[in-house]
Amino acid sequence: MADYANETSGLTTSRPKTRSRKWLWIGVPVAIVVILAAVLGGVLGSRAHKNNSNNSSSAAAAGSSPTGEAAASQAASIKEAVGLFPTATDSQYLLPLYPSTTNTAAFTTPTFHESSNAALAWPKDSFQPSNPKPTSVRQDRPRLIAPSYKWAALPQLIQSDPYLKFWNETIFGNATAYFDLQPVQYHMDGSSGILDNAREIKMRVKAFAYVYRMTNDTKWLDRAYSELQNAVSDSFGPSGQDKWNPTHFLDTAEFTAAFAIAYDWLHDAWSDDQRSQILSSMKTYGLEVGLNAFSNSSTGWWANNIEGNWNCVCNSGLTMGALAILGDDTDNLAEQILGKTIPNALSNCIWAVSSDGTWSETANYWYFGTTGLAEMTASLMTATGSDYGLLQNNPNLNLTGLYHMYVTGPGSLFAYGDHGPNKFSTTANSILFWGDVLNRPEYVLFQRDQHDAPEPWSMFWYDPTVAGAFWDGMPLDHFFDNSTDQWGAMRSSWTDENALYVAMKAGTLQGHQTHNDLDVGDFVLDALGTRWAGELGSGDYLSTGYFSSDAQDSQRWLYYRKRTEGQNTVLVNKANQLVTAQPTVNHDSSGTQQGSSTVFDVPNDSTAYFTIDMKSAYDNVNSFKRGIRMLNGRKQVLLQDDIDASGDIMWRMHTNATVDASGTSATLTIGDKKLQMSILNPPDGASITTGEAVRFEDDPPLPSGQSDQPNPGVTVVMISLPAGKYSLQVLFNPQWDGMSASDFVTPPSVPVDSWSLTSHN
Repeated sequence: MADYANETSGLTTSRPKTRSRKWLWIGVPVAIVVILAAVLGGVLGSRAHKNNSNNSSSAAAAGSSPTGEAAASQAASIKEAVGLFPTATDSQYLLPLYPSTTNTAAFTTPTFHESSNAALAWPKDSFQPSNPKPTSVRQDRPRLIAPSYKWAALPQLIQSDPYLKFWNETIFGNATAYFDLQPVQYHMDGSSGILDNAREIKMRVKAFAYVYRMTNDTKWLDRAYSELQNAVSDSFGPSGQDKWNPTHFLDTAEFTAAFAIAYDWLHDAWSDDQRSQILSSMKTYGLEVGLNAFSNSSTGWWANNIEGNWNCVCNSGLTMGALAILGDDTDNLAEQILGKTIPNALSNCIWAVSSDGTWSETANYWYFGTTGLAEMTASLMTATGSDYGLLQNNPNLNLTGLYHMYVTGPGSLFAYGDHGPNKFSTTANSILFWGDVLNRPEYVLFQRDQHDAPEPWSMFWYDPTVAGAFWDGMPLDHFFDNSTDQWGAMRSSWTDENALYVAMKAGTLQGHQTHNDLDVGDFVLDALGTRWAGELGSGDYLSTGYFSSDAQDSQRWLYYRKRTEGQNTVLVNKANQLVTAQPTVNHDSSGTQQGSSTVFDVPNDSTAYFTIDMKSAYDNVNSFKRGIRMLNGRKQVLLQDDIDASGDIMWRMHTNATVDASGTSATLTIGDKKLQMSILNPPDGASITTGEAVRFEDDPPLPSGQSDQPNPGVTVVMISLPAGKYSLQVLFNPQWDGMSASDFVTPPSVPVDSWSLTSHN
């Protein structure tokens, strides 16, 4: 069985490693464990936040509006006075915890304050070619992502910027932890290859190379070299050009990227023999098989009309390798590679970002794809002076940071579909890069507070002139309308860990690189600091037929976690939804925006809703509208299904809660928190029942020799009805502190088609 893990998969279910978290990992990636152990501590511990008071940290600053250098200097002073905005990182969901405070000087509209002060801002890059070409690179090293002028400026910026200082300390701590580990041991995970090996080596090499360049201590150089030597040794996989497993080319690409970073960042520190060996290995096991992949469908299928993480990661790794060796390679291999990767990424990779900013695969595969795209784009820009259209050709790239922000709730990601392998060197730090180069300061401000921010890329993608608070003026709701995706997110606060958050999706059930579920109408619900309705995440990637296709008869849809019964939606006749579904959506919002304070009192009339016409997802359905909305100043949630079906109906929701069901109501308990759910205007015979998260006895059989992953600790809440026409209305009431029973509202019964912002007043 593949050992998959990630930071936001949904329910805590099988194969826990060192610890588990509700709705999160199946296991904890080493990369994240090390960051937590090295830096956060405690409750994942306190950060260097300086909580001066609940007032402005500088009355004078708050009352003036300087411009230019004065504004940059003032913003830097405020940042230094406040320190890191979060006070800690939540130990369960690994999200930042913000103090309950108003700081009108620091928590302002997101912006960048341009400056020429070397203590506050990056200097300008003197490498500005008038006619950039992919094969014409800067003369100095490094070329990739972190040019020498940034290394020279970095120590002074670290002293003046609390985030850079925090990240620098974290990277040193992680590198120290990696130093004492044995080199990564070869592990072929069946058809999933050696991708974990590649990304863990890349993660380590980045840290070792960074610390060496900051210290000139050769022990880091030697440790990096031992990691590289191990990855091409006789004990590491087969001999010959299959060593980096080109049949699963993600592996080859990530190894190539790791070697490219080591070759380029440490270029002048290597001996001639070391440099020659690294170059030769990168060419033999990476670039030569990479060039062949563009004409070999068995290794290069990802290059042919594949808009997703595979195309981005593979093109990126090859591009980084080619840029690293340009000028040192005498057989024109690097030039040939660049002639393939750039146009291929322009035709494929960049279009994985849809018209509304959503990533075409899943919320977790966004990490892999955007990391690859950012690494490729940044490397081309620093090495050659141009992005060649990777930034501009898809104008919707500008929106993908919003996608990531809104798909992140207080209880982690709305993690629909597959969540993928361990992330290791993969983070959300691409939005630090996009925020800088696409002028979206809110992306930078959001990501710099996240647990995965501290790593070497952040040190060079972060723009220290950024100022403000990402939440100031940020709408609580956002709806994504691209027909392939169609989803919406609504919340009561951006900065309250106990906030109410609901998200629901529609979208087509094909065209997601076979990473989706059969899940039209699926939803998640967070409140009181926990996730009440969540996702199961990936199945076993090595299961027979798991990636066979997204056709209706695909073996993928035999596995519980991929079937409709494994989602938080409605079944008809216990059958899977139709992959030909073409749902349509409707939505509206009061447009409520959070202000500068982390304490946000939601207006009583603030609301939002999202509705789906789901009829096309089912056989035996005459009409079906599902809607979800916030009520009572965003303290309650109504989920309503107006359905007319000629088959048996089953409403389903997966939860980690202990469920005490009684007739038409139930109390859900997680720790000391409770949520009450009830059926309003219940149809005759309707009641809430519970069951295990397992396949039905009369489901189609799994492929021979296969089994479903177990889902321990997960309860399915169900409402079953015979064929007929119903308006099934389920009300969720989180039991907020200080809120009595009389403070909750019972909404009127309104057909989903008639919902409006005022329909439930």
